[in-house]
Amino acid sequence: MNPTVEDRVPVLIVGGSLVGLSASLFLGRLGVRHLLVEKHADTSRHPRGRGNNVRTMELYRVAGAEQPIREAASVLAANHGILQAPSLTGEEQEWLFKEIDPGGGLARFSPSAWCLCSQNDLEPVLVRCAREHGGALRFSTELVSFEQDAQGVTAVLRNRETGERSTVQADYLIAADGPRSPVRERLGIGQTGPGDLFHNVSITFRAPALADVVGDRHFIACYLTNPEADGALLPVDNRAEWVFHAPWHPDQGETLEDFTDERCIDHIRRATGALDLDVEITGKAPWHAAERVAERYAAGRVFLAGDSAHEMSPTGAFGSNTGIQDAHNLAWKLAAVLSGSAGPDLLATYEAERQPVARETSARASARSAEHSHPGYVPAPGAGGGRQRGVLTVALGYCYPQGAVVGADPELPVVPEQLRLTGEPGTRAPHMWLRAGGERRSTLDLYERSFVLLSGSDGDMWRTAAKGAVQRFAVALDCYLIGTEPDDDLAPEEGVDWAERHGTTPEGAVLVRPDGFVAWRAEGRVADPEAALAQVFASLLGRD
Repeated sequence: MNPTVEDRVPVLIVGGSLVGLSASLFLGRLGVRHLLVEKHADTSRHPRGRGNNVRTMELYRVAGAEQPIREAASVLAANHGILQAPSLTGEEQEWLFKEIDPGGGLARFSPSAWCLCSQNDLEPVLVRCAREHGGALRFSTELVSFEQDAQGVTAVLRNRETGERSTVQADYLIAADGPRSPVRERLGIGQTGPGDLFHNVSITFRAPALADVVGDRHFIACYLTNPEADGALLPVDNRAEWVFHAPWHPDQGETLEDFTDERCIDHIRRATGALDLDVEITGKAPWHAAERVAERYAAGRVFLAGDSAHEMSPTGAFGSNTGIQDAHNLAWKLAAVLSGSAGPDLLATYEAERQPVARETSARASARSAEHSHPGYVPAPGAGGGRQRGVLTVALGYCYPQGAVVGADPELPVVPEQLRLTGEPGTRAPHMWLRAGGERRSTLDLYERSFVLLSGSDGDMWRTAAKGAVQRFAVALDCYLIGTEPDDDLAPEEGVDWAERHGTTPEGAVLVRPDGFVAWRAEGRVADPEAALAQVFASLLGRD
């Protein structure tokens, strides 16, 4: 029997975990019709992947999802830092770091903050938000096969509950199908990097009395270093529900079946130092830490995102965040090409921008695991181990020296030594607070559905140039004059100079992409703003 043929969709997303669901939300916000398929029957039930960095929360803020995510994460809102100790009951205790944002300095750079929300709590929020914005999500549905040609991708899907097959035709396919990505394998895309780093078994358990042992040490994770029973302890609700990551050594012949309930209970008791602790094992799931990056991020009309494109050590929670940011980068570019405002060459910049970020970030994640002596991780001799500075530069300060940017310094490091958010092309646009009609908003709130051109009170020539660009390229472009004059659109907070903050002069302008990265900057007055802006858009959009 031939599978039924459904209506064509512009984008098919394969994989309904954090990255796939985020891609659905971002595409839906941009008005791009799409279908997401996920082979599992529901979202993740196992607590994992809990660290959402400030850049990810900025993206969710603009997409309208930050508040419901923080509500879902409220039970762990008071948890900070990583503790390292031989046990919870001994005197020897060391905070690897005690506060995520000591002194509250992050507020200078962002309107958002880090958020500790486990994947099992975050994914249902993303499902609701994605569906609210038109996302068609099908669980218990797997990709059987796909073919592509110059016109699009034809995919065969199977409902795992009924066995029914259907065919979907899409312009583009996003593979967010995990580290063992069948799509990546089907495309024959290889991977580079050290490979497997270590293996753990994640054990969920109930132990109400453990809260008394932990006391007021409300950590994100505690690395327990007893050589006879090491591992990582993570709170789920700070009361009765917990997770323990126990090292697993399959290379030594150890199997998952070896992790019996009795062994897990004994291991948890010895690791915590609470030898009489009443423990009820509620679940077990293996996971593998690796450092790998795909050799290519795309093949024709198929794009890799998240773990299918890169794997990273879990220390620092860089992996899921990098994947979510992949999806955001790709979403606006797909929307621009599908709308006809950009040529297909824009999509080539996805790999040019995101692959270097993954390579640099995955190396930093492994180094962080060495620094923190992550249980189960034995780095190669001479690798890592030193104090890693500038974690915020990895999370927020990564740059695009090449890609859909004009005037970026090609020598700009992908992850700088110091956080530089000063309006340089290829960097995340600076955050500053603005007021309009009594409403306070961040500059970052302006960037989502269009390019944005910022200029000063005397920027009428830039406003005229923006109108010309819209007419010529049919591109979504908003122009804002920032200042204190009656005709200005937005007013900065007292004492803040928008031009200085963006590295330009009052006569200059800054063009920001829909994803909040600076696309181009005019540091001062130009002879012909309309011609200059037209040339920039022709380059950015791959248009004549």
